[in-house]
Amino acid sequence: MTTRSLSVRARRAALPVALCAGLATAVTACSADPDEGTNGVGKLSATDIEGKARTAADGADAVHLSGTLVSKGGSYRIDMRLKGTGATGTVTSKNSTFGLLRVGDELFLKADAGFWSHKDKGGDSGSAAAAGKQLDDKYVKVPSGDPSYQELRGFTDKSALLKGMLGLQGELSKGDRSKVGEVRTIRVKAGEDGEGGTLDVSLQGTPYPLRFERAGGAGVLELGDWNQDFALAPPSKDATVDYGRQLPKT
Repeated sequence: MTTRSLSVRARRAALPVALCAGLATAVTACSADPDEGTNGVGKLSATDIEGKARTAADGADAVHLSGTLVSKGGSYRIDMRLKGTGATGTVTSKNSTFGLLRVGDELFLKADAGFWSHKDKGGDSGSAAAAGKQLDDKYVKVPSGDPSYQELRGFTDKSALLKGMLGLQGELSKGDRSKVGEVRTIRVKAGEDGEGGTLDVSLQGTPYPLRFERAGGAGVLELGDWNQDFALAPPSKDATVDYGRQLPKT
């Protein structure tokens, strides 16, 4: 038998071996557990996944929440770092941006002169302009008795904010596995095709909620930096204006 004949036979014998190896790999890949290497919540029911996410969120000391909120009053962009003792961040509406800082029960509002003088509404009176100039880029202490206190504080209350914003409406079902950034997630949908909201829950580590699409197109929120503490301190006195019992009317 020639060397060439042996070589041909060897190649013929190797072919079915290679095919079998490839088939075995394909079968293994198809039967691989999609939750391998995860925290296992993807195997739970949609209701249990949502419950795990809420428990994780409630138990976290801090979170960074950002995204859009759409309501009858308009659309807002929110970017807040929140924890039990306070919060800091910004809220942007169609016509203005203002900063919020809460330390305990002390709440401070920071905005530019245009916000205070209501230039976006055509206000240009001398008193409004003077107030705007005085308050430009200053922290203004919001009196607890002022009508706006509770409304503004709501943007800085971790527990209330998460409870109010992460509500799914309708029967829950499990959606696709996806990613938020580089983190693998499992999606929970409410209502038909997620019309009652969708929630992406982390499949890595603690099952925190990472992304939430509110029902009815009422905004999309991303949540991150769970349990990552941040510094909170009242602004210095020279950077603060205190109007006493009520904010200025301009």
